[in-house]
Amino acid sequence: MSKLPIIKPSITINGRRIGTDEPVYIIAEMSANHDQDFDKAVQILKAMKESGADAVKLQTYTADTMTIDCDNTYFQIGEGTIWEGRNLYDLYKEAYTPWEWQPKLKKIANDLGMDLFSTPFDDTAVDFLEEMDVPAYKIASFELNDLPLIRKVAATGKPMIMSTGMATKEEITEAIDTAISEKNNQIVLLKCTSAYPAPPESMHLNTIPDMQKKFAVPVGLSDHTLETEVPVVAVALGACVIEKHFTLSRNDPGPDSAFSLEPQEFREMVDAVRAAERNPPTDLNATILGNVLYGGSSADESSKTFRRSLFAVENIAQGQPLTPKNVRCIRPGYGIAPKHRDEVIGKTATKDIPRGTPLSWDLMTV
Repeated sequence: MSKLPIIKPSITINGRRIGTDEPVYIIAEMSANHDQDFDKAVQILKAMKESGADAVKLQTYTADTMTIDCDNTYFQIGEGTIWEGRNLYDLYKEAYTPWEWQPKLKKIANDLGMDLFSTPFDDTAVDFLEEMDVPAYKIASFELNDLPLIRKVAATGKPMIMSTGMATKEEITEAIDTAISEKNNQIVLLKCTSAYPAPPESMHLNTIPDMQKKFAVPVGLSDHTLETEVPVVAVALGACVIEKHFTLSRNDPGPDSAFSLEPQEFREMVDAVRAAERNPPTDLNATILGNVLYGGSSADESSKTFRRSLFAVENIAQGQPLTPKNVRCIRPGYGIAPKHRDEVIGKTATKDIPRGTPLSWDLMTV
């Protein structure tokens, strides 16, 4: 298990302590709800502030840093999500937040009195966000198994808020240990169900106090339900962070609006969370409480394609070496886990490996 005693019971973002017995830190996630319109993104920031958000979260990637432009079946989104039938590259090309916007949005958010940070998806995004001087980083649930990325983020020394999604206890431990290996113990874990939207019965919020006990870190909730009751129950169980997607209207087009809260709903959630801080409810919804569950629920199954893994991103001929140029850690998650990247690089292909092939150990020398 992790070297848990050196973990801090709280973290600090821009001078604000976040942890048990501290006011709940409420994060509004913009995601793709700007619809590629900068003025709309600014409107969203202002609405987030009016709705009671403490912080704004962006996502920093491009289609090319997230995946590759490939039409084989591995890159087609299967059944069970709102993006069914779409190509991964096309989805991310539509959904990304232009990088040149992000420093401007940070200044606007800061002027409004909110923190702004982001989720990076590769090393170039971390370098970019360091130039922006973000106060913290978010690790997405699908990237929790990307230990090289976690190592890069941890090396910045900034606080890390890590969603657990479908991660097993072992994967969570590996992520924590990777951060600690870079002398970064500013960690918050978020209970998360990686379904979009997530049904309330899939939340299993009883996992929150179990995570606090097992990992000795502050724990919060990344919530993809459309319920305001779910965060209230989470707070009653000790959650110190709540993250929710935010949209001006769910009627707006876009890949993420269907599981985002509108401003009035977000305001109602914030008010309910603040009330729960003052007077925690004792009659908790058993359906939402669920069980202690790691490794994902049945609701997560269709989202497994969004995890990262090692792929051939160029044609690799038999006998050629595997290099950082022809092998990358990208979505989807059908190949070898990202933590094995350093083991894979330098091996030799034992057969021709076409571009867009998920790597497996039988494709390379032992």
